[in-house]
Amino acid sequence: MKRISLTCVLVLGLVVILALPSASFAQRGQVRPSLAASITQRLGADTDIIIKYSRPGVKGRKIWGELVPYGMAPGNQYSMNKPFPWRAGANENTTIEFNKDILIEGNKLAAGKYAIHMIPSEKDWTIIFSKNSAAWGSFSYSQEEDALRVSVTPVKAPHEEWLTYGFDDLTGTSATAYLHWEQLKIPFKIKLAQ
Repeated sequence: MKRISLTCVLVLGLVVILALPSASFAQRGQVRPSLAASITQRLGADTDIIIKYSRPGVKGRKIWGELVPYGMAPGNQYSMNKPFPWRAGANENTTIEFNKDILIEGNKLAAGKYAIHMIPSEKDWTIIFSKNSAAWGSFSYSQEEDALRVSVTPVKAPHEEWLTYGFDDLTGTSATAYLHWEQLKIPFKIKLAQ
């Protein structure tokens, strides 16, 4: 009798252990509400710019000043109660990668991969290029990891339901990258470093 009970416990334990990874795999296979996207732009003969991000929707919400607060977001349990900037997208960090040194708003930024964070305001925005590109969102943001900060002015734009990044004003050696969401565009000038 004891042998049958022990066998049943072992079999049940084995079933539970085998079921856990498949439940986890099923969750990973779910479609996220904010889908992943990327855009690539070449400048000059061989300088590639790659932006990877997730695309939240407006979905009838007030975005600027509410869903995305002006200034740093108040701290919460995920940020250990430290205020943090907006992740400039959804889900994991939005990242930008360059295979050559470039200038952003006239400031040199070395080749590499950076997280993009933003501090919105009603007038000028701060765009932060962080050396920590592997974090999930901005919760663990640390100013000590900033590679560059630039100040830009947002512009009114036609309604864009799904957050998107793009490039305008192409000249061959420069472009204006932008984030466009709701009725706002946040542009930043990128130029080849000579």
